[in-house]
Amino acid sequence: MLPPKKSLGQNFLRDENVARNIVDSLGLRADDVVVEIGPGQGALTKHLAPKCSRLVAIEVDERAIRLLRETFSESIELVHADVLKVSLSTMFRDEKRRLRVVGNIPYNITSEILFWLFDHHDVVEDATLMVQLEVARRFVAQTETKEYGILSVLLAYYTQPEFLFKVSRNSFFPRPEVDSAIVRLRFKEKLQKCDRNLLTLVVRSTFGKRRKTLRNGLRYMGFDATHLESVPFDLSMRPEELALDDFLNLTELLAPYRAEIGNGAFDAGKARMRKKH
Repeated sequence: MLPPKKSLGQNFLRDENVARNIVDSLGLRADDVVVEIGPGQGALTKHLAPKCSRLVAIEVDERAIRLLRETFSESIELVHADVLKVSLSTMFRDEKRRLRVVGNIPYNITSEILFWLFDHHDVVEDATLMVQLEVARRFVAQTETKEYGILSVLLAYYTQPEFLFKVSRNSFFPRPEVDSAIVRLRFKEKLQKCDRNLLTLVVRSTFGKRRKTLRNGLRYMGFDATHLESVPFDLSMRPEELALDDFLNLTELLAPYRAEIGNGAFDAGKARMRKKH
């Protein structure tokens, strides 16, 4: 067994029943192309490899790469890289099928991996991920609940999220301090028309001030009172009251003022949000 590296957020899955249940839940087809994020010691890999036409495992830990190469020989394709720096669109440009993504991902970069998946939404069919239980609940949260937030809205835009099942903290080594859950994100083939960058900024900015009104959150982005007074939307509402369609409507109404506030103010707003999130 590899000694887990805390710097890589490694908690190795050691429960065989959980591993089998995850792979069985995929309902893999013989011609599926699967991308595994962070295979580690191969807990999922050994169940995935016999069930798909092509398995590409992306792993940043060189020790794990050596172990996987010895264990699986030529039956899988190994990519030694930081997954966030991998372009799925480039790597799989000749594939006709959309990709199936699966992984027990490092919890400290869950949001980054989600945004990486959003960037590749056009080539991904679905992603089945192990995440913290608390985070999984945010994925499927409804409006006006404490779990409803940035991820709830953006996942609803790009995917149809589904909570599959809970996983005990005792299923891992080392044992984390929280329970986990398996979630499936089915990526939409066609996204609603929208300025996606602006949508992301509006959602992040307003939830960054979730106890405040929409007006306060938008001013944080750089929109001034003149702009906001011209928007035919009830900006006295709080972000947790808005469903996806409401955010899409608000984004469309704000789009004409995007150029007026200038890149300086807009970029300053993004910089402040990066520090917060």
